[in-house]
Amino acid sequence: MSQTTAAGSAQAPHPWGQNPDGMHIYIWAGLKSHFPGQHDYPQFLADWSKILTEHGAVVDGALHAPRVADLEHTDVVIIYKGDAGYLSDDEKAALEAYIKRGGGLVSLHDSLCGPDPSYFATLVGGGKKHGEVNYTLGAPIPYTVVDTTNPIMQGMSNITIFDEAFYNMTWARNPGIHVLATTAIPGTPSAGAHKGEVVPQIWTYEHTLSGGQPARAFVWMQGHEYANFSNYQIQQMLLRGIAWASKKPVNALVDYVPPTNQHK
Repeated sequence: MSQTTAAGSAQAPHPWGQNPDGMHIYIWAGLKSHFPGQHDYPQFLADWSKILTEHGAVVDGALHAPRVADLEHTDVVIIYKGDAGYLSDDEKAALEAYIKRGGGLVSLHDSLCGPDPSYFATLVGGGKKHGEVNYTLGAPIPYTVVDTTNPIMQGMSNITIFDEAFYNMTWARNPGIHVLATTAIPGTPSAGAHKGEVVPQIWTYEHTLSGGQPARAFVWMQGHEYANFSNYQIQQMLLRGIAWASKKPVNALVDYVPPTNQHK
């Protein structure tokens, strides 16, 4: 074997600060949309690749759906991309094969929007039909934590954030979702007669695709306003939800302490 071939096959050193034994996370982001400070999917990829690495994860990601090779060693896929429900046949096949292996999903804001909400509900517990007026636009969103004992919601209070909520959802059945928090839909012009309806906004979903292993999904339906990702309670909840969806201890990311002596 030539030196060039031997050098080419050598294993690359671990990136500085990365925990090589951490959970493997793929962030599926998209191009930015909406107004400044809203739907900043690329910024999420940049910021949370660092945040998650600092919390002991091994992170990959891109502005496109994960391919088969991307998913080979992935524990959980975080989706923060508008209309992720628009899947090509190849994307759908890769995602279904991954879920059948027990892979986890985390869906944020309008990632669950697409042409076939019934199908996407089989993956994350709920789906939103693209093209329907089904949103509050920016408004105060008051949370009511309905499962205060769930470890994902540890330290989460009934806060109100300025964001966006959806109301006309297609829900998975048999099994259904496990609701962690709801909101009463605020009376915005786009909400119309849905004002006051109590709708799940944070939930978990445990299911098994036909022929597969049990899998988990965690959903936070906010994230319209990017600043809310910096809210301490929200961030801690997301870290726990990501760990739960990956079938790791729920506090694995929150409690991670990096080694004191790190070197290249």
